[in-house]
Amino acid sequence: MYEDVLLPFDGSDGAAAALHHAAEIAHWADATIHLLFVADTTRESVTVVETEVVDALVQEGEDVLEDAAETLRTLGADYDTDVVQGNPAPTIVEYAERYDHDVIVMPTHGRTGISRYLLGSVTEKVVRLASVPVLSARMQPDEQLMFPYDNILIPTDGSPSAAHAAEYGVSLAAALDATVHVVSVVETQSLGVDVRSTVSDREREQAATEAVEAVASAAATQGVTDTVSHIEHGTPLAKILDTIDSADIDAVVMGTTGKRGTERILLGSVTEKTVRAAPIPVITVRDGENAN
Repeated sequence: MYEDVLLPFDGSDGAAAALHHAAEIAHWADATIHLLFVADTTRESVTVVETEVVDALVQEGEDVLEDAAETLRTLGADYDTDVVQGNPAPTIVEYAERYDHDVIVMPTHGRTGISRYLLGSVTEKVVRLASVPVLSARMQPDEQLMFPYDNILIPTDGSPSAAHAAEYGVSLAAALDATVHVVSVVETQSLGVDVRSTVSDREREQAATEAVEAVASAAATQGVTDTVSHIEHGTPLAKILDTIDSADIDAVVMGTTGKRGTERILLGSVTEKTVRAAPIPVITVRDGENAN
């Protein structure tokens, strides 16, 4: 599924863990890793060294990427490096689209100090903006990212965006010979009184069941032999996190829009909250119709 993997890199512990994870994916897919350092032009970084004007962040980026390249050489991964200047999030997105990369791999936090562009807020902006799938991972001390994925969770609400992401997730599971877990949550708290009066519990249960069955059917069509269906009741984020824990999930694949419409892409959405909270990689896939 992957030929070109873009890894924005700043040398932080989180980025280092993502580097190893990207290398594992690249080995499996026979892909090239493209290491990118964005010298943040929204910050003051130009200085003078022995009468020569130097952008300190560009120099920092070159040093950071050389260290990363040494690691990839040790791991036997194919790679290239690039240092560019710009506003980090849109620059990362534009770079991935310009060079037709297949996936962007980013941790959801980075170090403070001279290179701050991998802080969670920037990763979330990349997830919101990118038409390219984004694999984000919330890095915590002593955590390890596992690959290959044995269990992949696909949340669905039956929307076109969820269906598009499910197609991607099923393809990934088929390529990895992984088990697909499909979850749809019947919301019991967020619906207002007026909505509850017009949408019966039975109708919401039926909609969730149909959404899960559609993904399970698509998985069977693509040759996935193990599929587990989950119909849950409660709040979506809580039930997604519960399923991750109870089913020993290795990665989540989900869309960036839902039934509330494209104007609410990720802003406070279940997907954005999952990216922030999930202790495993979350691959976000933007609906092709809303990619621009």
